Amino acid sequence: MFNWKFVFYVMSVLMIVESFFLLVSSAVALFYGDGDFNAFVQSAAISLAFGGVIYLFTCRCSREVGKREAFLVVSLVWVVFSIFGALPFLLGGYINGFTDAFFETISGFTTTGASIINDIEALPHGILFWRSLTHLLGGMGILVLTVAILPIFGFGVMSLFSAEAAGITTDKLHPRIKETAQRLWGIYMLLVALETIFLVLGEMDWFDAICHSFGTLASGGFSTKNASVANYSPYIQYVLIVFMFLAGTNFTLHYFAIKGRFKKIWSNVEFRVYVGLILLVASIITITLVYLDHGTFEKSFRDALFQVVSIITSTGFVSADYTLWHPYLLFLIFGLMFTGACVGSTSGGVKILRHLLLFKNSILEFKRMIHPSAVLPVRYNNEAVSQSIISKILAFLILYFMLFFIGCFAMSLVGLDFVSAMGAVATTMGGIGPGLGMVGPMNNFSLVPDSGKWILSFLMLLGRLELFTFLIIFTPSFWKNQ
Repeated sequence: MFNWKFVFYVMSVLMIVESFFLLVSSAVALFYGDGDFNAFVQSAAISLAFGGVIYLFTCRCSREVGKREAFLVVSLVWVVFSIFGALPFLLGGYINGFTDAFFETISGFTTTGASIINDIEALPHGILFWRSLTHLLGGMGILVLTVAILPIFGFGVMSLFSAEAAGITTDKLHPRIKETAQRLWGIYMLLVALETIFLVLGEMDWFDAICHSFGTLASGGFSTKNASVANYSPYIQYVLIVFMFLAGTNFTLHYFAIKGRFKKIWSNVEFRVYVGLILLVASIITITLVYLDHGTFEKSFRDALFQVVSIITSTGFVSADYTLWHPYLLFLIFGLMFTGACVGSTSGGVKILRHLLLFKNSILEFKRMIHPSAVLPVRYNNEAVSQSIISKILAFLILYFMLFFIGCFAMSLVGLDFVSAMGAVATTMGGIGPGLGMVGPMNNFSLVPDSGKWILSFLMLLGRLELFTFLIIFTPSFWKNQ
């Protein structure tokens, strides 16, 4: 039997958890006195009330759950968090209409960074902090955070953790899931603290430094400035480049770095490809920008490296308008939207490891044609990769690009031009933020029709949960009693 009580129980706990973070934002609002304090208190009260009532009716439920309950919980939590997270925007009158408020909030929690707000600098500090805090919470995973701080899920913890962290690797830093979640969040917050300090040393004020650090390590991209980070100093842009790069690195490798196991890091094939791809594409763009007299060599290199790291890690900060570059450079940028960084990072997108394993398998197909009886497994980090994993990767990529084309067609139907439709779908599925055309880096998603915003919200959730975790709840077999 499907354990519905457990599903509602988890939702209730998470609503209570969200009310706490809304209160944290209310404290920021109270400190700055910009008039948004009441909106946060009211939002926290509503979230707490709903969560508390449901908790009273479900707290005695069985904690032994299967994969179906886990998949449903993981899919629902992002929607529920976004619904209640949209309340401060609505109650404070900072965004008109539930569609826009929901779009802005789910973009924050899924760390997409696509915005509909035209004048960000006009927002009060509490709202700006809440936008960035949604990135922080969503970057490592809402359930991963809850597992780390609350011992409430019993035997269901492994199913929940695996469902939210769905991917092609299940690296654990500790035999127990709770300790793994705690270490992941510990590394995460350590990097946030370090980046904040380095940004403050570059004369960014503490508030902006904290907000940008939340957005960077979560691979989110919400900024507190209308021009994103374009008007900040070269020092600050280089700091952001470094920490965007770290956010796109497998967090298991950060753990190895803390333990001093540096050989283990460089022996990771995906990490080497990640570094090599960034340097290769950034070099091509730098040379082209210098040739086209974009500016000094240093500025050309910085703009090229910043945009490449920002796109490949799906962070979405912008230091230059790449849509004004040569068309073939724009093609490279568009291609990076389908690359992604490392598995086990906070970045979105397809991920380099999937591309790498599929490429290795394709090369081996030539050998298999010549030697049909030979056993030639794909190898990664000197270990054989099972054919089932290769099949899952192939299925993922086929489904990903099918959904991309369907999404582009749907966005064309709601009125977007060809380039804007492709850019909007690619950037929301990849969790990047800025796209192309009318949703390019110097624009936003405010002009997208409401129907298009709901489509893109759906795609953000699809991309954040890596397709299968979310889509499986729409299959008939999911709902059949077993």
